Amino acid sequence: MGRWTQHDEDSERLPEGMERIGYDSDTGRYYFRDNSGAVYEGAQGARFSQMTRVSGGGGTSSAPQDDVESAPRRSDGYQPLATDAGSTGSWRTHSPNASAYRTLFPFFLIIGVVLLLVWRLILSPGLAPPKDPCPTGAEVYLVEPGDSCWEISRTRGCSLDELKKWNGGLECERLMPGMTLCFPLPTTE
Repeated sequence: MGRWTQHDEDSERLPEGMERIGYDSDTGRYYFRDNSGAVYEGAQGARFSQMTRVSGGGGTSSAPQDDVESAPRRSDGYQPLATDAGSTGSWRTHSPNASAYRTLFPFFLIIGVVLLLVWRLILSPGLAPPKDPCPTGAEVYLVEPGDSCWEISRTRGCSLDELKKWNGGLECERLMPGMTLCFPLPTTE
């Protein structure tokens, strides 16, 4: 605790009978009330400064409220300032800002596009049934480790040239396990 903290209180710095009643964050000004009910505002950005009179006190002095939290509040949770107490407040009442999400709309749009891309590129291909790598009238063979083109064609009952014809671009030197090869269906005579 500092050496001169007792001078930080309103009772030490304000003139006799003055009390601080509020702060307007839009203008950066503090508001004060004297014993007669007149309202003053301080300089912008200063907590204690020269005060200028905003409204006069009309003979009726409101009793100071000790419990500020028990005072009535507006629907948005704020207490009205003393300058607002006598006004009708028609210029202050407004509906919630309907365009408040306009600044957030581009971010929502980007998030939506990213989610659609994830759905399209990652999830959708797995939902579609796999297409048949071989044309109609052909049989699919999955190459296993140790298989060669000559051995596969011999066990399936076709020539090596016929195997290469059914599998266009087949290079027997690059035959890998897991590749699919197409063979003509055996004809029954």
